[in-house]
Amino acid sequence: MTRTVLSFLLFLFFSAFTASAQQQSSWIQLESHPNLAVTEQAIRAYGARIDDVNGFNLGGGWYAVALGPYSADEVDNVMVSLREQGLIPRDSYVASSTDYQQQFWPVGANLLNDPGTDTAEPAEGVTTESVEVTDLADALAEAAGNTETTETDPGTAAETELAQADTGTDTAADTGSDTTAQTGTTQPEVVAEPEIPEETQYEARQNEAQLTAEERRQLQIALEWAGHYQGAIDAAIGPGTRGAMADWQRSNGHEPTGVMTTRQRAELLGQYNTVLDGLNIRTVRDTEAGVQMKLPTGVVAFDRYESPFAHYDASGDIPEARVLMISQPGDRNTLLVLYDIMQTLRIVPEDGPREISGNSFSLTGRNASIVSQTEASLENGHVKGFTLIWPAGDEDRRTRLMAEMQASFQRLDGVLDPGAGGDVQQEVDLVSGLEIRQPKLSRSGFYVDQSGTVVTTLEAVQGCERVTLDEDYNARVIGIDEALGIAVLKPVDALAPIAVAAFQDTPPRLQSDIAVAGYSYGGILGSPTLTFGQLADARGLNGEENLKRLALASLEGDAGGPVVDAYGAVVGMLLPAAQSGRQLPDGVSFAADAAAVRQVLADLGINPSSTSGGTTIPPETLSKQASGMTVLVSCWD
Repeated sequence: MTRTVLSFLLFLFFSAFTASAQQQSSWIQLESHPNLAVTEQAIRAYGARIDDVNGFNLGGGWYAVALGPYSADEVDNVMVSLREQGLIPRDSYVASSTDYQQQFWPVGANLLNDPGTDTAEPAEGVTTESVEVTDLADALAEAAGNTETTETDPGTAAETELAQADTGTDTAADTGSDTTAQTGTTQPEVVAEPEIPEETQYEARQNEAQLTAEERRQLQIALEWAGHYQGAIDAAIGPGTRGAMADWQRSNGHEPTGVMTTRQRAELLGQYNTVLDGLNIRTVRDTEAGVQMKLPTGVVAFDRYESPFAHYDASGDIPEARVLMISQPGDRNTLLVLYDIMQTLRIVPEDGPREISGNSFSLTGRNASIVSQTEASLENGHVKGFTLIWPAGDEDRRTRLMAEMQASFQRLDGVLDPGAGGDVQQEVDLVSGLEIRQPKLSRSGFYVDQSGTVVTTLEAVQGCERVTLDEDYNARVIGIDEALGIAVLKPVDALAPIAVAAFQDTPPRLQSDIAVAGYSYGGILGSPTLTFGQLADARGLNGEENLKRLALASLEGDAGGPVVDAYGAVVGMLLPAAQSGRQLPDGVSFAADAAAVRQVLADLGINPSSTSGGTTIPPETLSKQASGMTVLVSCWD
């Protein structure tokens, strides 16, 4: 899912700056699909045999596979040649850049706005630096078609006001943390709440009548916590609630009138919120993000802006504590992309409820270390919300804090500049300063039947909480052979592989040509690569008949991949370079013999295809066939 979502992110970013290049390039459109994953699968298949394969968003939920870019003079000749070779469909046709919205494949490419062509000047108010930004903020803002930037000096952050929260604390405590922003924000001003005046009985009744249903509900919850109320939490102030208020007044030295003054309600809520002592909850007014809400300023402090987030990082004795304010221009599509992106981040564990409805979403993630809760909504062309990250096992305090934040959240005028944080160095595994969830290990595997059964190396599945195929599809281990180091996987949902292995019945000759298909770099390139070599010995170093020694320089990501002969038949499965604690020298690899792999499958009741001999096939055909059966296997914590 990570590659899919990041590809989606990147194509959304580049949409705003493609106008002039769209007039100068031609493309050969091969296919289109209403499914991003299916389109990426087609791209990989074409990429195994043709150069210059690209993926574009067509809009309306459709995605295209296209070759190019070509000049108008050459595109027709290229298309005719490829058709004659049978490399592209007969119904392929010439398209222009204006037919496409954003490029999502290859990851990071922007051929619709090729820097080698003459491009239009940036729109007024958009600096060159803001155009070059490639983080989540720009991607999501550009997806909504908002290319307008503010005139605010990007080196000056918002003025942030802190007001004391209504939690029973009389003065604003100094947390000792430096709240100066990296971009030059001045020290936030701490403003004490005015003292609540005493009220007459008549004034108390008048103010009580102004309470919202949520405030009445919170009053009942606090009275219940204090041991004075046992009725339903229904936000109705009836005889039971009146009696509870009188009991509390009597217990706390007040006249038991059954009508609490504003000061008495604040006292009760202060008692109820004693669990939050030390968090120094304050109302933070962030005018740069256009958000005002209560934050635990005793344990988090403003750090930086990296649009669409205002980062409030840990500053106290709770290192896991963290808050993100979310603020960006956009539409519902922007909201949906944000919803998907958030679920790829390490700060949002995979376990937990997620819900998106209308113009808002909420998602919660839990693991043994943290609980993360995010809420965001779209109003008037602005997506705003927040994320609270809190240590696991502190649920009472987290729940209370979350309620304070939810109740106090307010939208202010303005939205975070999409270019905020654009001067921060970008990294491929970070999105707006947040780490993308990554597998702890990735290896290769290959399909052995049409239902998606996969053979891979045992190390790819050891100690995993979850195993995936191509990072998108969950799989379960159905069998292992520890002696050979083989694991067999079954996808949770049936898959339809592009190609499946046909095992070679005829033993390969020594010094014959072989190749290994694998994700040499752990999936970074997005598709498998072929590494060529020779069969050095039909046995292992100790005479093992179920092993083959290869003269081939493999990488660790190749382990588990199919070893194929010149006919495209599988003659074995590549084993890891480290064998029994020993590291093999460069240029030496071992593979589990095809017969041994087939026996492991047979023991599980699986009978893969086989072949005898064959005809040597061209390298490009071999590459296509081997890549089609090869799959990325990932192990996740």
